[in-house]
Amino acid sequence: MPPSTSPTAAAAKPARSAAPKALTAYRPFWAKRFGPAPFLPMSREEMQQLGWDSCDIIIVSGDAYVDHPSFGMAVIGRTLEAQGFRVGIIAQPDWQSAEPFRALGRPNLFFGVAAGNMDSMINHYTADRKIRSDDAYTPGGEAGKRPDRATLVYTQRCREAYKDVPVIIGGIEASLRRIAHYDYWQDKVRRSILVDSKADLLLYGNAERAIIEIAHRLAQKKPIESITDVRGTAFMRRPDDAQLHGWFEIDSTEVDTPGHIDALINPYASTEETASAQGSDCSASAAAGAAQAAGVEQAAAQPQEQPIRIVRRTLARTDERGHITAPPRERSVIRLPAYEQVKRDPVLYAHASRVLHLETNPGNARALVQRHSSGGVDRDVWINPPPLPLSTTEMDHVFDLPYARSPHPRYADEQGRHDGATKIPAWEMIRFSVNIMRGCFGGCTFCSITEHEGRIIQSRSEASVLREIEDIRDKVQGFTGVVSDLGGPTANMWHIGCKSKEIEANCRKPSCVYPGICPNLRTDHGPLIQLYRKARALRGVKKILIGSGLRYDLAVESPEYIQELVTHHVGGYLKIAPEHTEGGPLSKMMKPGIGTYDRFKQLFEAASEAAGKKQYLIPYFIAAHPGTSDEDMMNLAIWLKRNGFRADQVQTFYPSPMATATAMYHSGKNPLKKVGRESEAVDVVKGERRRRLHKAFLRYHDPNNWPLLREALKDMGRADLIGNGKNHLIPSYQPQTDGAYRSARRSNSTSAVAASSPAAAKPAQGVVKPGGKPVAAKPGLKPGAGARGSSSGAPARPARPGPGQLLTQHTGLPPRPGVGSGRKPKR
Repeated sequence: MPPSTSPTAAAAKPARSAAPKALTAYRPFWAKRFGPAPFLPMSREEMQQLGWDSCDIIIVSGDAYVDHPSFGMAVIGRTLEAQGFRVGIIAQPDWQSAEPFRALGRPNLFFGVAAGNMDSMINHYTADRKIRSDDAYTPGGEAGKRPDRATLVYTQRCREAYKDVPVIIGGIEASLRRIAHYDYWQDKVRRSILVDSKADLLLYGNAERAIIEIAHRLAQKKPIESITDVRGTAFMRRPDDAQLHGWFEIDSTEVDTPGHIDALINPYASTEETASAQGSDCSASAAAGAAQAAGVEQAAAQPQEQPIRIVRRTLARTDERGHITAPPRERSVIRLPAYEQVKRDPVLYAHASRVLHLETNPGNARALVQRHSSGGVDRDVWINPPPLPLSTTEMDHVFDLPYARSPHPRYADEQGRHDGATKIPAWEMIRFSVNIMRGCFGGCTFCSITEHEGRIIQSRSEASVLREIEDIRDKVQGFTGVVSDLGGPTANMWHIGCKSKEIEANCRKPSCVYPGICPNLRTDHGPLIQLYRKARALRGVKKILIGSGLRYDLAVESPEYIQELVTHHVGGYLKIAPEHTEGGPLSKMMKPGIGTYDRFKQLFEAASEAAGKKQYLIPYFIAAHPGTSDEDMMNLAIWLKRNGFRADQVQTFYPSPMATATAMYHSGKNPLKKVGRESEAVDVVKGERRRRLHKAFLRYHDPNNWPLLREALKDMGRADLIGNGKNHLIPSYQPQTDGAYRSARRSNSTSAVAASSPAAAKPAQGVVKPGGKPVAAKPGLKPGAGARGSSSGAPARPARPGPGQLLTQHTGLPPRPGVGSGRKPKR
């Protein structure tokens, strides 16, 4: 095809995406006549009761099947059912053989495989790579019901069960591993999960729009190899694929490409010597010099070429400056560094991460391609642009589907209930909560919400949310009138977004609230306030709590919202996440400064006082995040002690696949800025001792950490923080300890029938109460042991809290009045 000769105005702008086909605009599949199932079937017997001879689609998941819109398999299954497809569920199958994957027979269209609501490796291992003892998505919290890298294992077994059935992988594990990614558990870069699993298609992000389109095409007998144009999908492609005709490839496989390097000139060489060194004489040298000068003048008269590498078509200069016309985004693909390159070069890995995160806005994102070579064969992982967000009407459609809002009857106990030995902890947590939105425009680098759900907020309507609350009231067993949460990824982004759809479609910023709130962002919390008021006015609703994390830098823009929240929707404690106090780590997290927390705290306390309530903020912090120095953690510990906080639930940075902070952790570079060989380096906290030190600073009050902290403070030249005064961080004495870290979650829990004693009511020794002084520990006693300490030196039994002394997540906070004491709080 000849080069283009005329520019187009649209070429330099993001192409406006065509309006997507609505989820409800498809002609239903013929099996819709069967109607919705009470539960999607998990056995042949259930299929027979429904009158099915086969399933059109079978979903395999690492989670137990809970028919609730907070569980991915239920959302996708019910969405496909609404299109008329017969959907079966294989939940937590025994992966030791292919037989459990034949339980429902051969699916007519495809297997859908997901590891579950969590990445299986994060589900199995702590941030210290230690095996977890429980699984919140399994009946009874039992661990070991899914394999490591569940998506790979399940896909292999599906292939063994029915080798000719297409397999489509999705869920958060597949979504966050769609390109070559750093794997924290193996400490290496792994290939795209699409390559390792050998699946036919990968769906990333919220996949309703993509899975519906794919299901209908497969139902029309179209081969799965032909499905290459659906947003939110990734697939394998050969470099010589005929469908590449008309695509422009932008090469982004290198950083800091060096230019031409001129040889050094010897100032002492004569003209004859210079000519001789070049293999010519003086006359030839003079002629060459004249020709070179003429060439320079000619080059100066013409614009310099700035070509990009292409696949099928060339681009021409179109303006007087010689700038190249940008190719249309809908026909452009960016070539990332190949897997083999990013595997051996951390700088290229950081560069690839930066490029990927710049191509996450559905309004202007381009396709990405990454070469994976194996056995001398080159194949490309092709990643289409992200899916277009669901409209409010479509969100209502998805959440209004006929969910049973309960675990499958298979998991019921002898009494037919789900709150005993077979209780599924994850379901119990969201049992009386309502998800009102998706997405997050915060862009925190350690979080994967943006990479999975996107940064454009997708909100349900007010009517849909209120209907779900009424369904909980009328249908969910055990409802007492308290809704535990109205939220989502964040509590206060419902119906908040960009003021202009055009600006939103062109924006490439990773965050709308960092380093400050974008002037184009609406911050009106008025609709959310109205939702709260209408929800708590519903018959049978006694209390609406907000359990999702609050974006407090957004909340301070609406004092009326804080007043409403604090007056009616806080159950004594409100959790927020400043994550750190120091500018260095906060800049790598893309979080606001601690001054914003202070402003929110002032508004929170003023609103609590006006409401006549004693309520407290519970701030959460991260230890060992990239960009955090030892001094930063020391300053955070000083801030914690000055403010009377003793953090029990300590979060250590966990490098999840594809997160920007994970790229920092692996490469030591900052992908928030242009990456180069000499670009900004990031202080990465690696090694067991240093990670343990940063965690110890957060738990400065734990005597087990004092020896490590004393040694570190001396090395840092801050021995002045060691002493027994109120301005010291840790004491100079060392009480007898067992040297082990005790899980705060277990040591702080109190049974309903816990006995009390006078000694138990005393404050724990060697720790700081809010606004109080350190209490000296008696030699030979465990902190908090009181008169029951063991004189023999054996670890003492921890004291039980007395009446009114129930410990909380942060034991430095005052106890909640009346809780665990048998007394009603004073009014």
